[in-house]
Amino acid sequence: MTDNNDNVENNDVNPESENPESENIENDIPENTGSEAPEGRQEDDRLAAAVTEIADLKDRLLRAVAETENLRRRADREKADAANYAMTAFARDLLSVGDNLRRALDSIPADTDLGDNAKTLVEGIEMTERELLNMLERHNIKKIDPMGEKFSHALHQALFEVPDTGKEDGTIVQVMQVGYVIKDRLLRPAMVGVAKGGSTEKVERVDTKV
Repeated sequence: MTDNNDNVENNDVNPESENPESENIENDIPENTGSEAPEGRQEDDRLAAAVTEIADLKDRLLRAVAETENLRRRADREKADAANYAMTAFARDLLSVGDNLRRALDSIPADTDLGDNAKTLVEGIEMTERELLNMLERHNIKKIDPMGEKFSHALHQALFEVPDTGKEDGTIVQVMQVGYVIKDRLLRPAMVGVAKGGSTEKVERVDTKV
């Protein structure tokens, strides 16, 4: 009897050893250590950094494009100025030739009876003056002869005032020397005398430099 009871006791099922795999399953379940949250924050940080870098690169690109466009426009403007105004100094020196031709013609009295040789000479001077003026106009250099016009500081230089002319104050009543413009720039102002009437407006001289 004793042996049988011992066997019965030995044959009792141990609940802990009945399913030996349960221990392994419990061991295989990963523990929640809270590492997923930091990894998510790292991804967000990397994404934010990438967005910031893209925005910075885009800003640099736009600035580079704008700077390149400004350089192109400046180069085009300088090229146009060089084409339009490269001969400014030469043209200004050439104007004195036209001035001398006009002085030569103006020095001949209108009622003088010239001989055939003198007439031929005068006609040659007139032709030379016309050809010079035509050449200047072909290069966009135009004459300013403002007789009777209103004085303009942008185009004229007042040398003196003429009182009691019967003209409106500031009207050009005498042209001592014609002026010239090249394209839209003043090459030389016209030297003029202006009427002085009852107005107290003062006529100022202008800078002759281009």
